[in-house]
Amino acid sequence: MNANQTQFLSTEGGQIAFEDTGGNGPVVLAIPGMGDLRSEYRFLRPALVQAGYRVITMDARGFGETSAKWSDYSARAVGRDAVAVLKHRGAGPATILGNSFAAGSALWAAQDSPEQVSGAVLLGPILRDLDPTFIQKLSLKIGFAGPWRVGFWTMYWDSLFPAKKPADHAEIKAAITRNLREPGRMEALIAMLGLSKADTAAILDKSKVPALIVMGTKDPDFKDAVEEARMLAGKLDAETMIVDGAGHYPHTEMPDLVSPRIVAFLDGLRAAAAPRA
Repeated sequence: MNANQTQFLSTEGGQIAFEDTGGNGPVVLAIPGMGDLRSEYRFLRPALVQAGYRVITMDARGFGETSAKWSDYSARAVGRDAVAVLKHRGAGPATILGNSFAAGSALWAAQDSPEQVSGAVLLGPILRDLDPTFIQKLSLKIGFAGPWRVGFWTMYWDSLFPAKKPADHAEIKAAITRNLREPGRMEALIAMLGLSKADTAAILDKSKVPALIVMGTKDPDFKDAVEEARMLAGKLDAETMIVDGAGHYPHTEMPDLVSPRIVAFLDGLRAAAAPRA
């Protein structure tokens, strides 16, 4: 089957869309952030395949080709979906990559199904409730109040790439716009934005999965992105990569820098898991 061909798995009242490069290498499963598409891993995936990894990319609940309407949009539920895909493909254990809220999904998958998860790469991770300013709260209220809400979201999405935008940025933005205009998808985004991350924050000190945090210094979702990364690394006993100048998508803005670091982390996990002679 073509690696770029969408496959579907029915689970918990909806369908999860995913792609699988196949192969016999260790498995990496990548989950995009809310409102985004699995294409956000378009630069990282070939680098991982070249390094000998099998890569599965999935669309999170509400977005892409995954079903729009669900009874549960939580990070934990998306983590269950990731595990379901791994079991369906007979592909575990895997390292799970999660961007933004989906970093929590990676940790939840490891918490709930440790036998299926060998590592986690957390990209611009939002793992706790952040305190928005009054202006941010007002902007969100106005931005999602009318028919301009898709445009408001994609304008915000644009702001997450402060260093440079990829050559195909306009094409990806158009694809996200089309997707969010499909029935139920903006409602899914609004529901997801309204969820507390207190449950995810509560498991940080309990997490045992080897983890790498990749954070851009100019990630606008944080008051101090570097300090956020350091705090999370302390709780998770995680490795860190701080990407100077990058925003919320360091793996998309600066793939030439980020891909080798992720491959090195994965290679370390592979070496640690290899049987000793």
